[in-house]
Amino acid sequence: MDSEIRMKMYISVYNLGSPPSDYSEELYKRYEGVFIDYLSSKVLPAIQEKRDDDVSMLEELVERWDNHKVMVTKLSRVFHYLDRNYVVRKSLPSLKDAGFGCFRKVVYEAMKVRVKDAVITLINQECNGEEIDRTMVKNVLEIFVMARNQNYVDDFETAFLNDIKGYYYTRKVSDSRRLS
Repeated sequence: MDSEIRMKMYISVYNLGSPPSDYSEELYKRYEGVFIDYLSSKVLPAIQEKRDDDVSMLEELVERWDNHKVMVTKLSRVFHYLDRNYVVRKSLPSLKDAGFGCFRKVVYEAMKVRVKDAVITLINQECNGEEIDRTMVKNVLEIFVMARNQNYVDDFETAFLNDIKGYYYTRKVSDSRRLS
């Protein structure tokens, strides 16, 4: 985006968010609404479309998350005036937090169980000596952490620890039987 267009956008946000025609509340709602609509109509269906292959589903999720982070960062810069004035005055989540919150509400909540199961399956494959894409797993876990640390514990860590405990318990029992 060239600087002239960017400047026009900043000026528009300033004009719409300033007296006498203060549309700050509407701008904030529409900012969130655009993300909700886009995530619901484009992002979530693209991820859900990968029904038969967990790895391609996880790759799509990571790619869409990376794109979303860029989009949130760029749009929050355009709406910086709104963030500095209206958001602070009303004690609302920052535009960045609102944008990431939309991802959490639409994509994360819909996909968290399937994603958790797919990641645990990959980790189990690695425990069994198979090669996995560790970077992708790390990037997927970033999404769980982004969704708030408590959700990470509830939605992933507890299930993972139970699964891995079962894996090592089963392995220990079979090793002790083999040695007897």
